[in-house]
Amino acid sequence: MEELDVDPAETPIPGLGQQNRHIGFSWGPGDLLLYETLYQKQGNSETAARCPFMYLVRSDEDIYSPVLRKLFNESHSIFVGLQKSAEEASGKSRKAQLVQVSRNYRSVLRACMEEMHTLSESTRETAQKYISQISILSAMELSWNLCEILFIESAPAGPLLILLLEWVRLHVCEVDNIVQDVLRSEKPTEHEKFWDGVTGYVLQGRMNEARQLLAKEASTSASARSMCRVLDDLLKKMPMLHTGGTQTLTEFELKWQHWREECERHLQNGTFSSNVHMEAVCRVLLGDEEVLLEKRDLMTTWYHFLVSRLLFKHPTVKPTELHFYAQSSLDMFLAGDSCPEPLDNILLAAFEFDIHQVIKEFSIVSSNWWFVAHLTDLLDHCQLFQAHNLYFGANMREFLLLDYASGLFSHHSLWQLGVDYFDYCPNLGREYLKLHMERIPLSTEKKALKALRICEQRQMTEQVRSICKTMAMQSLCNRRLGSALSWSIRAKDAAFATLISDRFLKEYCERGNFTDLDLIDNLGSAMLLSDRLTFLGKYREFHRMYSQEQFSEAASLLLSLMTARIAPCSFWLTLLLDALPLLEQKQVIFSAEQTYELMRCLEDRMAAKLESTSPDEIQKQDSSIDNTKVEMLRLALARNLARAIVTEGALQE
Repeated sequence: MEELDVDPAETPIPGLGQQNRHIGFSWGPGDLLLYETLYQKQGNSETAARCPFMYLVRSDEDIYSPVLRKLFNESHSIFVGLQKSAEEASGKSRKAQLVQVSRNYRSVLRACMEEMHTLSESTRETAQKYISQISILSAMELSWNLCEILFIESAPAGPLLILLLEWVRLHVCEVDNIVQDVLRSEKPTEHEKFWDGVTGYVLQGRMNEARQLLAKEASTSASARSMCRVLDDLLKKMPMLHTGGTQTLTEFELKWQHWREECERHLQNGTFSSNVHMEAVCRVLLGDEEVLLEKRDLMTTWYHFLVSRLLFKHPTVKPTELHFYAQSSLDMFLAGDSCPEPLDNILLAAFEFDIHQVIKEFSIVSSNWWFVAHLTDLLDHCQLFQAHNLYFGANMREFLLLDYASGLFSHHSLWQLGVDYFDYCPNLGREYLKLHMERIPLSTEKKALKALRICEQRQMTEQVRSICKTMAMQSLCNRRLGSALSWSIRAKDAAFATLISDRFLKEYCERGNFTDLDLIDNLGSAMLLSDRLTFLGKYREFHRMYSQEQFSEAASLLLSLMTARIAPCSFWLTLLLDALPLLEQKQVIFSAEQTYELMRCLEDRMAAKLESTSPDEIQKQDSSIDNTKVEMLRLALARNLARAIVTEGALQE
């Protein structure tokens, strides 16, 4: 196995492991259960009280955030849409589609950031938590946007810088705050940060906005008006490439070189020597690295410094040259005063076009798999991971999606999203889904029906049976016999259906009626699942016939139930007693032959009872109610036999 580049982060748990005892653990889907055991560490003979608590450690706390749940839900629909459209487009249309998908992901990220920002301002108690999450989401969106430019749009020299400028403008907004403060003041041109605003706009290539600010200086200062006019002309003339334009790189470089020479001429002639601010802006236009570094407070980040440096020194930078300028810009910006942050390493890896390192670095610092799973899937559709398989068989896309979906399954409602992610993992997704479906806590029948429908749609027979058995047992424990029987029928579990049928019959013996009649009356072919279930259905049918006064049909069915011997032994007497009202009818219902069968069933029942009962118990039971019932049955059978013989003899004559 590959070695880790960094040690795993330690998570201190107060009170656990402080008594020199071994710690026990049990893994769950997305969490870990920890507890102290009875076993002490070697060399420790002291007896100390055990920690009375058990701790549940979650690996992904983000899925329990209400705001981030929106991120997971909305990105799920984008993910599924991308998979379904994978075969529909090709060439330029496919590239445009992937760029749009990437922007959809980023818009969801930004919406979550805005909502968190609102919550952080309204709730002071949890403000710090939201601020921390905002910084993580901001880093995600920043990195994703850069990957979109470099890997998905794959912009060539020229348009590449335009996209990088848009990237910086979107993510570094300090200059906008500065200008707002300046414009709110009574005299903007006298504000201490007026020239910071002008320079900040220039550093981001926002020349029109810089010229608008500069116009305020020209209108209020007659002495600087001529210099403002010259600087405004330089800003206006600065060549800029535009995406989709017809200008060639050679034409642009010629124009840019002429413009740069004009800037140098004004600087050498001392056009701005009487105004240090304008002179500094002119030096920025010439890409003077010393002046650029002096303005690092306006840029705030090394990647802003990188883009500004490229804008004024290497506007036609090629993608393959980016890594060189990125590394040197980082070194110059930090100047050895501090070490690169994890985000810096991620951006550097992107500028080096090392997407695997980007994924690896973000996997280390991120608290969940959302970013790496969705970005890897998107880049996989760009054919960037085709030749990269992991040592255990799955490719990187599938590995990350499997881990992300597994985390979703630890949440009580987000698990349904995880199903679709498993569906689009062709190698191991189905096996992962089977394992997770068997471990879903079936807390409600509604949740169980959802899980059952998912398994049935995917023809996961064993999981269907497992869910049905679990729900049948839960219903049985809650004494909901109808629900338990329904689930056992869906599971096609003959043994469990027999058990529940026995419970129905026992309940009938105790109460004298059936519950859940609608279910029993409509068993249909399901009653053939087991003999006992067949008996239950037919026995209920006998009662229905009797209530409808279909006595002959009811008598024939009752006799067939007794002679088929599918009823439990303990229920034989009940069946015979059900024959009593039919035996006492004015009209002869049972024929002589049927009466002989009933007598034989009664004697068989008494013989079976004698065999299973000891002599002492027989003496105790001689005066029991059962003995009285048996005598009543014998008397009724004898009378019916006599009536049947007479009736049949008369008919023969």
